[in-house]
Amino acid sequence: MLIKGYDVGPLVPGESLLGHPGFWSNYLLPMCSDGGCVERPVPEWFGEDGADVDALSEVLFDPEHWPVFRVPAEGGPGAVVIFRNLDGDYGTDYLLTHSGRSHAEQIASWDGDFSGAGLTWHEGIRIADSPSPADEGVQDTATRFLLLLPLLTDPDVPETASARLITALTKTGAPQDTASTVAEHLLAHLTRRPWHDPAWTSPLSGS
Repeated sequence: MLIKGYDVGPLVPGESLLGHPGFWSNYLLPMCSDGGCVERPVPEWFGEDGADVDALSEVLFDPEHWPVFRVPAEGGPGAVVIFRNLDGDYGTDYLLTHSGRSHAEQIASWDGDFSGAGLTWHEGIRIADSPSPADEGVQDTATRFLLLLPLLTDPDVPETASARLITALTKTGAPQDTASTVAEHLLAHLTRRPWHDPAWTSPLSGS
């Protein structure tokens, strides 16, 4: 699998892994494990268990196969999530794709901490809610939203953010009785991030 603009690693399509037990704990739970949560984050928050997480982590973090999750969007930029499984340098890279450009643009990374430009709440929602059926990748809006969630760099999320996140979590397998807790912890982590310089312009602005 080739992605122009990202010329490292043995990339493989990863979308089939999204429905496997253990995926969301591997992907989102680290954001709640920075010591800022009073409660200890556990896989059961996502309707999963430790065995699920361990089994899928062998696949997700395989240095010989780097899973790629494509989030194509109609009428604007889309996104790509890549598990960067370099030995000794594991992390997640986030790219933007533009219909008018042949190369993807890396805008952020997660290496235990977030670095990069990220997206505002409204930019993330626009991509999540604009699937492109003509392109390969994730089409379900709840799944798209959760894949994009770590890119949020917006302190001013709307009052509806929690409800939107709870709905997405339950649609992807989180129990009703834990979804609100998960949403609270994820949003708390994301909105505690250091924010970009006021002179920063969004990667979607074309500047």
